[in-house]
Formats: sequence, structure tokens, C-alpha cells
Amino acid sequence: MSEVVVQAFITLDGVIQGPGDPAEDTEGGFDLGGWQAGYDVSELVRRWESKTEALLLGRKTYDIWSRSWGVWDENVDGLLGELDRTYNRVTKHVASRTRTQFDWKNTRLLEPDVPTAVARLRDEPGGEIRVWGSSELIRTLAGHDLVDEYRLVTYPLVLGRGKKLFPEGFPASSLSLVEGEALASGVVVSVYRRAAAAA
Repeated sequence: MSEVVVQAFITLDGVIQGPGDPAEDTEGGFDLGGWQAGYDVSELVRRWESKTEALLLGRKTYDIWSRSWGVWDENVDGLLGELDRTYNRVTKHVASRTRTQFDWKNTRLLEPDVPTAVARLRDEPGGEIRVWGSSELIRTLAGHDLVDEYRLVTYPLVLGRGKKLFPEGFPASSLSLVEGEALASGVVVSVYRRAAAAA
């Protein structure tokens, strides 16, 4: 059986929009992108991403990622090359009502009944199905109890606006903290599992 694992860079006020670059995600006029700069969590990301067996992405996140990870040179040294090789190799499962054609290799469109499709993916042998970004998709998955684990890297920042991981109306969820660590930079790493899964 596989597990759906949501990983998120998140601010103290819950914003997950555009952490990596000012132009990464400007939807809604968001002009605070790149807020993650200056904090090095590369070893943490390397450790977590070494377990990725597939990606599960909403259409908007897929579009952002395919324009970066999908075209960057995977032969570069260091973490960037490692991640690029991983993301090019694994299957990308995309939830979309509007796209049917994909240029990034190993990309598959999920059937319209996304919860049923993801439940089938979880039932297949494998490892971690990684979700990054994709706030609307995460909300759908949580509403059907399909998220096994949340890995949150919380930055000591308050932005006051932007897309949130857990916005108003997010499905009620019971989680258990299974790992926590405060880094010297003020970043806090927390891993939560579904209460039933952690028991």
C-alpha cells in the first residue's frame, strides 16, 4: 500500500503560496513570493524526497513545476540535480478539469472522480505519493480522508495574505504529531499523521 504525503513550506499564518521565487505563483495579485529565501532546509528536503515514488499535483502546481523541474538540466550537481532526476523519473498524477495534454514525461491525468482515483493509487504497492502545493487538491483529499501524513516546514514569518494550507472551511481532521524539531534558524519541522494511522 502507498501513502499520500503532503509536504509544505508554510508561514506562521498558514500561507503556502510562492515560497521559492517572487514569480512562482502570483495568482490573486500575490506579491510576496520568495519568502523562503535565506533559510536552508536542503538536507531535510533531500531526506524526505529520497522517499518519493510518485507526485500527485493539482493542475496549477503542475503547470508551475513543469515549467521548472520539467525543463531544468537534471545533470547539474547538488540537490537541484537530484530533485530534478527524481521528479523526471517518477509518475506525475495530475488532477485537472481543463488539461488533457501534458509535455512533462511520465505525466498521467487522473480520472474525473479524483477521490476514487487517489484511493486506488493508495491501494497499489509502492511508497510515498508526494503532494506539494496543490491547496485545492489537498482540501479534496482531506475531505475524503486520503492524506496519510503532513510534513510541515514552518517559517518564522507572517505574511498576512496568500493561499493557505488550511483555509476557512477546510475539512475537520484529527492528527497526531509524530515528529518535531526546531532548527537554529527558527524554522520548525513538524510531521503529523492521521490519528488512526499513527495509533
